[in-house]
Amino acid sequence: MSQRIKQLLLVSVCLFALIMQVMADSLSDSESALDAERALDAGDYAKAAKLLRPLAGQGLAQAQLNLGLLYAQGNGVPQDYKEAVKWHCLAAEQGNANARFNLGLMYSQGNGVVQDYTEAAKWYRLAAEQSIAEAQDNLGNMYSKGSGVPQDYKEAMKWHRLAAEQGFANAQTNLGAMYYSGQGVAQNYHVAVRWWEQAAEQGHAKAQFNLGLMYAVGNGVPQDYKEATRWYQLAAEQGHVKAQLNLAVMYGNGQGVVKDYALAYMWAYIAAANGANDEIQKLSTGIQTFVAKQMNAGQIAEARELAKRCIENKFKGC
Repeated sequence: MSQRIKQLLLVSVCLFALIMQVMADSLSDSESALDAERALDAGDYAKAAKLLRPLAGQGLAQAQLNLGLLYAQGNGVPQDYKEAVKWHCLAAEQGNANARFNLGLMYSQGNGVVQDYTEAAKWYRLAAEQSIAEAQDNLGNMYSKGSGVPQDYKEAMKWHRLAAEQGFANAQTNLGAMYYSGQGVAQNYHVAVRWWEQAAEQGHAKAQFNLGLMYAVGNGVPQDYKEATRWYQLAAEQGHVKAQLNLAVMYGNGQGVVKDYALAYMWAYIAAANGANDEIQKLSTGIQTFVAKQMNAGQIAEARELAKRCIENKFKGC
Protein backbone atom coordinates (compact mmCIF):
# COMPACT_ATOMS: atom_id res chain seq x y z
CA MET A 1 0.00 0.00 0.00
CA SER A 2 2.42 2.72 -1.01
CA GLN A 3 1.99 6.25 -2.40
CA ARG A 4 3.79 9.49 -3.21
CA ILE A 5 4.55 13.18 -3.15
CA LYS A 6 1.31 15.09 -3.71
CA GLN A 7 0.02 13.74 -0.43
CA LEU A 8 1.31 16.52 1.76
CA LEU A 9 -1.71 18.51 0.62
CA LEU A 10 -4.27 15.72 0.69
CA VAL A 11 -6.71 14.32 3.22
CA SER A 12 -6.56 10.55 3.67
CA VAL A 13 -8.95 7.92 4.92
CA CYS A 14 -6.28 5.31 5.50
CA LEU A 15 -7.49 1.79 6.16
CA PHE A 16 -4.49 0.64 8.11
CA ALA A 17 -5.61 -2.84 9.01
CA LEU A 18 -2.15 -3.56 7.77
CA ILE A 19 1.21 -3.16 9.34
CA MET A 20 0.52 -2.13 12.90
CA GLN A 21 3.43 -4.36 13.79
CA VAL A 22 5.70 -1.61 12.54
CA MET A 23 4.83 0.20 15.72
CA ALA A 24 6.96 -2.30 17.54
CA ASP A 25 9.94 -1.60 15.30
CA SER A 26 12.87 0.13 16.90
CA LEU A 27 12.67 3.90 16.58
CA SER A 28 16.15 4.77 17.74
CA ASP A 29 18.41 4.32 20.71
CA SER A 30 17.34 7.56 22.39
CA GLU A 31 15.55 7.31 25.72
CA SER A 32 12.45 9.13 24.42
CA ALA A 33 12.29 6.80 21.44
CA LEU A 34 12.51 3.78 23.70
CA ASP A 35 9.79 5.25 25.91
CA ALA A 36 7.59 5.76 22.84
CA GLU A 37 8.22 2.18 21.80
CA ARG A 38 7.24 0.93 25.25
CA ALA A 39 4.08 3.06 25.20
CA LEU A 40 3.07 1.60 21.84
CA ASP A 41 3.70 -1.93 23.08
CA ALA A 42 1.59 -1.22 26.18
CA GLY A 43 -1.25 0.30 24.15
CA ASP A 44 -0.84 3.69 25.82
CA TYR A 45 -1.39 5.56 22.58
CA ALA A 46 -1.88 9.02 24.09
CA LYS A 47 1.54 8.82 25.72
CA ALA A 48 3.02 7.33 22.55
CA ALA A 49 1.65 10.19 20.43
CA LYS A 50 3.08 12.77 22.82
CA LEU A 51 6.51 11.12 22.67
CA LEU A 52 6.43 10.47 18.92
CA ARG A 53 5.54 14.02 17.89
CA PRO A 54 8.94 15.64 18.65
CA LEU A 55 10.78 12.62 17.23
CA ALA A 56 8.73 12.85 14.04
CA GLY A 57 9.35 16.59 13.90
CA GLN A 58 13.07 15.89 14.08
CA GLY A 59 12.75 13.80 10.92
CA LEU A 60 12.83 10.28 12.35
CA ALA A 61 11.01 8.27 9.67
CA GLN A 62 9.82 5.44 11.92
CA ALA A 63 8.32 7.98 14.33
CA GLN A 64 6.62 9.74 11.40
CA LEU A 65 5.13 6.46 10.23
CA ASN A 66 3.91 5.47 13.69
CA LEU A 67 2.44 8.91 14.34
CA GLY A 68 0.66 8.71 10.98
CA LEU A 69 -0.82 5.36 11.96
CA LEU A 70 -2.06 6.78 15.26
CA TYR A 71 -3.83 9.62 13.44
CA ALA A 72 -5.27 7.25 10.84
CA GLN A 73 -6.80 5.03 13.50
CA GLY A 74 -7.63 7.68 16.05
CA ASN A 75 -5.48 5.99 18.68
CA GLY A 76 -4.34 8.41 21.38
CA VAL A 77 -5.24 11.37 19.16
CA PRO A 78 -8.42 12.51 17.39
CA GLN A 79 -8.74 10.67 14.09
CA ASP A 80 -7.35 13.02 11.48
CA TYR A 81 -6.63 11.63 8.04
CA LYS A 82 -5.00 14.84 6.86
CA GLU A 83 -2.43 14.50 9.65
CA ALA A 84 -2.04 10.81 8.83
CA VAL A 85 -1.25 11.64 5.21
CA LYS A 86 1.19 14.37 6.22
CA TRP A 87 3.27 12.10 8.43
CA HIS A 88 3.15 9.17 6.03
CA CYS A 89 4.31 11.39 3.20
CA LEU A 90 7.27 12.59 5.24
CA ALA A 91 8.26 9.03 6.11
CA ALA A 92 7.70 7.80 2.56
CA GLU A 93 9.84 10.55 1.09
CA GLN A 94 12.65 9.36 3.34
CA GLY A 95 12.32 5.90 1.81
CA ASN A 96 10.33 4.18 4.56
CA ALA A 97 8.94 1.12 2.81
CA ASN A 98 5.89 0.64 5.03
CA ALA A 99 4.85 4.27 4.62
CA ARG A 100 5.16 3.91 0.86
CA PHE A 101 3.01 0.78 0.97
CA ASN A 102 0.36 2.55 3.04
CA LEU A 103 0.23 5.48 0.65
CA GLY A 104 -0.21 3.08 -2.26
CA LEU A 105 -3.20 1.58 -0.52
CA MET A 106 -4.75 5.01 -0.03
CA TYR A 107 -4.49 5.84 -3.71
CA SER A 108 -5.74 2.41 -4.70
CA GLN A 109 -8.86 2.71 -2.55
CA GLY A 110 -9.36 6.45 -2.89
CA ASN A 111 -9.21 6.93 0.86
CA GLY A 112 -8.68 10.61 1.52
CA VAL A 113 -7.33 11.14 -1.97
CA VAL A 114 -8.82 10.96 -5.44
CA GLN A 115 -8.56 7.33 -6.47
CA ASP A 116 -5.57 7.09 -8.75
CA TYR A 117 -4.30 3.67 -9.77
CA THR A 118 -1.27 5.12 -11.52
CA GLU A 119 -0.15 6.76 -8.29
CA ALA A 120 -0.99 3.61 -6.36
CA ALA A 121 1.14 1.51 -8.69
CA LYS A 122 4.02 3.97 -8.35
CA TRP A 123 4.02 3.73 -4.56
CA TYR A 124 3.48 -0.01 -4.56
CA ARG A 125 6.45 -0.39 -6.85
CA LEU A 126 8.72 1.61 -4.54
CA ALA A 127 7.69 -0.56 -1.59
CA ALA A 128 7.85 -3.72 -3.70
CA GLU A 129 11.42 -2.93 -4.71
CA GLN A 130 12.16 -2.79 -0.97
CA SER A 131 10.83 -6.35 -0.66
CA ILE A 132 7.49 -5.55 1.00
CA ALA A 133 5.63 -8.75 0.07
CA GLU A 134 2.13 -7.28 0.18
CA ALA A 135 3.22 -4.43 -2.09
CA GLN A 136 4.66 -6.96 -4.53
CA ASP A 137 1.41 -8.93 -4.49
CA ASN A 138 -0.72 -5.79 -4.93
CA LEU A 139 1.44 -4.65 -7.81
CA GLY A 140 0.99 -8.07 -9.37
CA ASN A 141 -2.77 -7.65 -9.11
CA MET A 142 -2.54 -4.27 -10.83
CA TYR A 143 -0.64 -5.79 -13.74
CA SER A 144 -3.19 -8.61 -13.97
CA LYS A 145 -6.07 -6.14 -14.19
CA GLY A 146 -4.28 -3.38 -16.07
CA SER A 147 -5.03 -0.92 -13.27
CA GLY A 148 -2.65 2.04 -13.38
CA VAL A 149 -0.25 0.02 -15.53
CA PRO A 150 -0.54 -1.78 -18.87
CA GLN A 151 -2.02 -5.25 -18.47
CA ASP A 152 0.89 -7.65 -18.46
CA TYR A 153 0.45 -11.16 -17.07
CA LYS A 154 4.16 -11.92 -17.19
CA GLU A 155 4.90 -8.86 -15.10
CA ALA A 156 2.09 -9.87 -12.75
CA MET A 157 3.67 -13.33 -12.44
CA LYS A 158 7.01 -11.76 -11.59
CA TRP A 159 5.68 -9.74 -8.68
CA HIS A 160 3.38 -12.47 -7.36
CA ARG A 161 6.28 -14.89 -7.43
CA LEU A 162 8.58 -12.55 -5.50
CA ALA A 163 5.95 -12.22 -2.78
CA ALA A 164 5.07 -15.92 -2.85
CA GLU A 165 8.70 -16.88 -2.39
CA GLN A 166 8.68 -14.79 0.77
CA GLY A 167 5.89 -17.03 2.05
CA PHE A 168 3.09 -14.48 1.57
CA ALA A 169 -0.05 -16.65 1.40
CA ASN A 170 -2.17 -14.28 -0.69
CA ALA A 171 0.54 -14.11 -3.34
CA GLN A 172 0.89 -17.90 -3.30
CA THR A 173 -2.85 -18.13 -3.91
CA ASN A 174 -2.68 -15.62 -6.77
CA LEU A 175 0.32 -17.35 -8.31
CA GLY A 176 -1.50 -20.67 -8.16
CA ALA A 177 -4.47 -19.08 -9.91
CA MET A 178 -2.22 -17.87 -12.73
CA TYR A 179 -0.82 -21.37 -13.22
CA TYR A 180 -4.35 -22.76 -13.11
CA SER A 181 -5.63 -20.38 -15.80
CA GLY A 182 -2.41 -20.18 -17.82
CA GLN A 183 -2.04 -16.41 -17.51
CA GLY A 184 1.54 -15.30 -18.12
CA VAL A 185 2.72 -18.90 -17.93
CA ALA A 186 1.90 -22.30 -19.40
CA GLN A 187 -1.15 -23.79 -17.71
CA ASN A 188 -0.05 -26.31 -15.09
CA TYR A 189 -2.51 -27.72 -12.56
CA HIS A 190 0.21 -29.53 -10.62
CA VAL A 191 2.15 -26.32 -9.97
CA ALA A 192 -1.10 -24.52 -9.12
CA VAL A 193 -1.80 -27.16 -6.49
CA ARG A 194 1.68 -26.83 -5.02
CA TRP A 195 1.30 -23.08 -4.52
CA TRP A 196 -2.21 -23.45 -3.13
CA GLU A 197 -1.01 -26.09 -0.69
CA GLN A 198 1.56 -23.68 0.72
CA ALA A 199 -1.05 -20.96 1.17
CA ALA A 200 -3.69 -23.37 2.49
CA GLU A 201 -1.33 -24.68 5.16
CA GLN A 202 -1.05 -21.08 6.37
CA GLY A 203 -4.82 -20.94 6.72
CA HIS A 204 -5.64 -19.00 3.54
CA ALA A 205 -9.35 -19.71 2.99
CA LYS A 206 -9.40 -19.11 -0.77
CA ALA A 207 -6.46 -21.48 -1.30
CA GLN A 208 -8.19 -24.09 0.88
CA PHE A 209 -11.34 -23.74 -1.21
CA ASN A 210 -9.35 -24.01 -4.45
CA LEU A 211 -7.68 -27.19 -3.21
CA GLY A 212 -11.08 -28.60 -2.37
CA LEU A 213 -12.18 -28.01 -5.95
CA MET A 214 -9.03 -29.62 -7.35
CA TYR A 215 -9.54 -32.76 -5.25
CA ALA A 216 -13.25 -32.86 -6.04
CA VAL A 217 -12.68 -32.93 -9.82
CA GLY A 218 -9.18 -34.48 -9.89
CA ASN A 219 -7.25 -31.60 -11.45
CA GLY A 220 -3.52 -31.76 -10.66
CA VAL A 221 -4.22 -34.39 -7.98
CA PRO A 222 -6.01 -37.73 -7.88
CA GLN A 223 -9.74 -37.28 -7.32
CA ASP A 224 -10.35 -37.63 -3.60
CA TYR A 225 -13.70 -36.56 -2.16
CA LYS A 226 -12.53 -37.04 1.41
CA GLU A 227 -9.62 -34.66 0.85
CA ALA A 228 -11.89 -32.24 -0.98
CA THR A 229 -14.27 -32.21 1.98
CA ARG A 230 -11.41 -31.63 4.40
CA TRP A 231 -10.30 -28.48 2.57
CA TYR A 232 -13.85 -27.25 2.09
CA GLN A 233 -14.43 -27.66 5.83
CA LEU A 234 -11.35 -25.61 6.72
CA ALA A 235 -12.38 -22.81 4.36
CA ALA A 236 -16.03 -22.97 5.43
CA GLU A 237 -15.03 -22.50 9.07
CA GLN A 238 -13.37 -19.25 8.04
CA GLY A 239 -16.59 -18.01 6.48
CA HIS A 240 -15.81 -18.79 2.84
CA VAL A 241 -19.30 -18.82 1.32
CA LYS A 242 -18.60 -21.03 -1.70
CA ALA A 243 -16.82 -23.55 0.50
CA GLN A 244 -19.86 -23.62 2.77
CA LEU A 245 -22.09 -24.23 -0.23
CA ASN A 246 -19.86 -26.97 -1.64
CA LEU A 247 -19.67 -28.61 1.78
CA ALA A 248 -23.47 -28.73 1.78
CA VAL A 249 -23.31 -30.53 -1.58
CA MET A 250 -20.76 -33.02 -0.27
CA TYR A 251 -22.96 -33.88 2.73
CA GLY A 252 -26.05 -34.04 0.55
CA ASN A 253 -24.38 -36.47 -1.87
CA GLY A 254 -22.34 -38.37 0.71
CA GLN A 255 -19.10 -37.55 -1.12
CA GLY A 256 -16.07 -37.89 1.17
CA VAL A 257 -18.38 -37.96 4.19
CA VAL A 258 -21.30 -39.99 5.43
CA LYS A 259 -24.43 -38.66 3.79
CA ASP A 260 -26.12 -36.30 6.24
CA TYR A 261 -29.08 -34.23 5.07
CA ALA A 262 -29.20 -32.23 8.29
CA LEU A 263 -25.61 -31.06 7.83
CA ALA A 264 -26.24 -30.44 4.13
CA TYR A 265 -29.21 -28.26 5.03
CA MET A 266 -27.23 -26.55 7.78
CA TRP A 267 -24.32 -25.54 5.53
CA ALA A 268 -26.63 -24.42 2.73
CA TYR A 269 -28.58 -22.31 5.23
CA ILE A 270 -25.33 -20.82 6.55
CA ALA A 271 -24.13 -20.01 3.03
CA ALA A 272 -27.37 -18.17 2.30
CA ALA A 273 -27.11 -16.19 5.54
CA ASN A 274 -23.45 -15.44 4.83
CA GLY A 275 -23.66 -14.52 1.14
CA ALA A 276 -25.37 -11.53 -0.44
CA ASN A 277 -24.73 -12.83 -3.96
CA ASP A 278 -27.92 -13.73 -5.87
CA GLU A 279 -26.28 -16.80 -7.35
CA ILE A 280 -25.31 -18.07 -3.90
CA GLN A 281 -28.85 -17.47 -2.64
CA LYS A 282 -30.32 -19.38 -5.58
CA LEU A 283 -27.97 -22.34 -5.19
CA SER A 284 -28.50 -22.45 -1.45
CA THR A 285 -32.27 -22.44 -1.87
CA GLY A 286 -31.98 -25.28 -4.36
CA ILE A 287 -29.93 -27.41 -1.97
CA GLN A 288 -32.21 -26.68 0.98
CA THR A 289 -35.28 -27.55 -1.09
CA PHE A 290 -33.76 -30.81 -2.29
CA VAL A 291 -32.58 -32.09 1.10
CA ALA A 292 -35.72 -30.87 2.87
CA LYS A 293 -37.67 -33.44 0.85
CA GLN A 294 -35.63 -36.14 2.61
CA MET A 295 -36.30 -34.67 6.08
CA ASN A 296 -39.26 -34.23 8.39
CA ALA A 297 -40.29 -30.93 9.95
CA GLY A 298 -38.46 -31.65 13.21
CA GLN A 299 -35.20 -32.43 11.43
CA ILE A 300 -35.46 -29.25 9.38
CA ALA A 301 -36.04 -27.19 12.52
CA GLU A 302 -33.05 -28.86 14.19
CA ALA A 303 -30.84 -28.17 11.14
CA ARG A 304 -31.82 -24.51 11.23
CA GLU A 305 -31.03 -24.31 14.92
CA LEU A 306 -27.62 -25.90 14.27
CA ALA A 307 -26.99 -23.32 11.54
CA LYS A 308 -27.88 -20.42 13.81
CA ARG A 309 -25.57 -21.73 16.52
CA CYS A 310 -22.80 -22.21 13.97
CA ILE A 311 -23.19 -18.61 12.78
CA GLU A 312 -23.12 -17.36 16.38
CA ASN A 313 -19.87 -19.30 16.90
CA LYS A 314 -18.40 -17.76 13.74
CA PHE A 315 -18.55 -21.11 11.89
CA LYS A 316 -16.22 -22.91 14.32
CA GLY A 317 -16.92 -26.42 15.53
CA CYS A 318 -20.02 -26.85 13.37
